[in-house]
Amino acid sequence: MSIHSHIFTLFLLLLALLLSGSIPITGHEFSIKEATVHDFRMAFKQNKLTSRKLVRFYLGEIHKLNPILRGVIEVNPDALLQADKADKERKAKSLRSLEGLHGIPILLKDNIATKDKMNTTAGSFALLKSVVPRDAGVVRKLRKAGAIILGKASLSEWAGLRFVFPYGWCARTGQGRNPYVLSATPCGSSSGSAISVAANLAAVSLGTETMGSILCPSHFNSVVGIKPTVGLTSRAGVVPISPRQDTVGPICRTVSDAVEVLDVIVGFDKRDKATRTASKYIPRGGYKQFLNANGLKGKRLGIVRNLPYMFENVSVQPQVFEHHFHTLRQGGAVLVDHLKIANIDVFFGSTGVEALEAELKISLNAYLKELVASPVRTLADVIAFNNKFSHLEKVKEYGQDIFLQAEATNGINKKTLLKLARLSRNGFEKLMKEHKLDALVTPGSDVRTILAIGGFPGISVPAGYDSKGVPSGICFGGLKGSEPKLIEIAYSFEQATKIRKPPSFKP
Repeated sequence: MSIHSHIFTLFLLLLALLLSGSIPITGHEFSIKEATVHDFRMAFKQNKLTSRKLVRFYLGEIHKLNPILRGVIEVNPDALLQADKADKERKAKSLRSLEGLHGIPILLKDNIATKDKMNTTAGSFALLKSVVPRDAGVVRKLRKAGAIILGKASLSEWAGLRFVFPYGWCARTGQGRNPYVLSATPCGSSSGSAISVAANLAAVSLGTETMGSILCPSHFNSVVGIKPTVGLTSRAGVVPISPRQDTVGPICRTVSDAVEVLDVIVGFDKRDKATRTASKYIPRGGYKQFLNANGLKGKRLGIVRNLPYMFENVSVQPQVFEHHFHTLRQGGAVLVDHLKIANIDVFFGSTGVEALEAELKISLNAYLKELVASPVRTLADVIAFNNKFSHLEKVKEYGQDIFLQAEATNGINKKTLLKLARLSRNGFEKLMKEHKLDALVTPGSDVRTILAIGGFPGISVPAGYDSKGVPSGICFGGLKGSEPKLIEIAYSFEQATKIRKPPSFKP
């Protein structure tokens, strides 16, 4: 980047901060910035806030800060109409207006389909103006709950499956930026979802994960991310990668907000057969009942020391992570340290990547074929589009290596899938059961590959900041269906530490 580009970026940043500081962001003395879903509901009840005011605030923040952060691809032209509808329902005291996400604006990662005036493009120009057949399963649940679809969040293009680096870049917005330290990575692929809630461009957001795409951006942007058990939330209508590993989950500023969203989006969907099996894990009464400040008490937490790359990409040093062991013990948790996962090197080898590439080709071709209208109908078409419009898609700079490798595959090797299942069973699952663990505790998102391959859940919670101000998180991972325990642990840790602070927008 030239010196002129740096100066222009800093000028935009200064301008945005001046603008942000010059306008009192209140509605009858209610401060919107950093407010939780519970705060919004109370303000609605006390007539201190309307959904229209809330949406206007977020649209204003997007207008000011998105030219720098590039966390939002597009806003919903009907967002204010949806807000007005919510306000009318609240005045009429309709049943759904009294709880959940009613009247709350939510941003969706741009690989989650909406049958409205917005595009669903996975960040690529190849899908611009394509027409989806229907709302994604999770979007249908959000609309039923009365949530306001605010817009689409940016992402690593094609959810990080066109190329690996840079994280947070897509053709439609350019490079997403970490709101704490603009030059730091926002990680990916749900970069825009994490950037936007961290910087108060939205109340809550949805991301997706195949291998780290919720946990990693949450860790680097000091927000809370829940990667649900695969099948707990519907993937129908989401631009796919792997039916074994894809999952949809919330990215929010607090554990309680993430749980509010989770309660709305879980459940059976006839268009995603995995939801039939996983729906047995949903507790009667939902997940909010597990927001327990004493949730660490009696929990057995495992500490694994043999993860590859451990601490290599984590902004907070090992001693800070280990300091949190004291917090966990103080909360009544039992720590089982110096554990090892069997065959860890195989977990992080090429087998899983080969399976993902084969699944990507089959799944993406099926998704593209079902679109009502689209410039591309197969992965081969997408590759050709990128080559034809290489200046738009920056093919020379970033390539499309993963796409090319996926296109070269010829079906899924069932032996590979059986090997991956065996690795999970004899590695992570065996460790958890042998030591009677409630969760595994790891720095950042180091455990993402293990959780991904087995379809296991995880929650990332803000854990600290380094000397430059770059955030990092702590991750609690567990066996399938262990969300209630993970929520208790994550919420208890969050309430004991209260580490998260608003972003600083450092260069």
